[in-house]
Amino acid sequence: MSPRESKKAMHERATVVNETLTQMFPDAKCELDYRNPLELLVATVLSAQCTDKRVNQVTPVLFSKYPTVQDLAAAPIEAIEEIVRSTGFYHNKAMSIKGLSAAIIDRFAGEVPNTLAELVTLPGAGRKTANVVLGNAFGVPGVTVDTHVGRIARRLGWTKNTDPVKVEFDIMEIFPPEEWTMLNHKLIFLGRRVCHSRKPACGACELATLCPSYGEGPTDPQIAAQLVKTGD
Repeated sequence: MSPRESKKAMHERATVVNETLTQMFPDAKCELDYRNPLELLVATVLSAQCTDKRVNQVTPVLFSKYPTVQDLAAAPIEAIEEIVRSTGFYHNKAMSIKGLSAAIIDRFAGEVPNTLAELVTLPGAGRKTANVVLGNAFGVPGVTVDTHVGRIARRLGWTKNTDPVKVEFDIMEIFPPEEWTMLNHKLIFLGRRVCHSRKPACGACELATLCPSYGEGPTDPQIAAQLVKTGD
């Protein structure tokens, strides 16, 4: 929001941005592969500092060997480390997977909990991870502020905050709950494909006339088009 833009005008612009994003990315969705809440929880833990594409190469191996929460809790830490090594920070991630699996068995009767307050008590599951699981596995609306969502929210003038929790609440104030999860997917698609961190493809972005930060990246359509990616 620019200094001269009213809150009402910003909200109206945000509505148009959301509608345009729907046209740009009609197939936007969570790009992590999963079949149940446990698989999404583990995949989200593995996705920290790692691409979804890489995680999707690892999780089928992990879940074919350890398909249940009991299997994961009982698995040797070294075995999990070896499987998830390519996702980076493999020791911490393996510890989190074993720890959250044990906690789910001990405290939640072997079922992944479906509330934010309970999910954030699991090892390795912060607020961001919890919102991913809630929104996609349980249909509970939430805003997941990763680097893409935070960056784009600031560029669009929806927030001035850098703290992810504050950004989350700023976005929630603008949009109704039924929009939160899908908006999240669309913003992540935009961030991965067009609105890059260092050099956004401004000249190839359909939000150009709606974005206060237009011009941070190349505005020439041909140059900008070369920056557009097809995915992660």
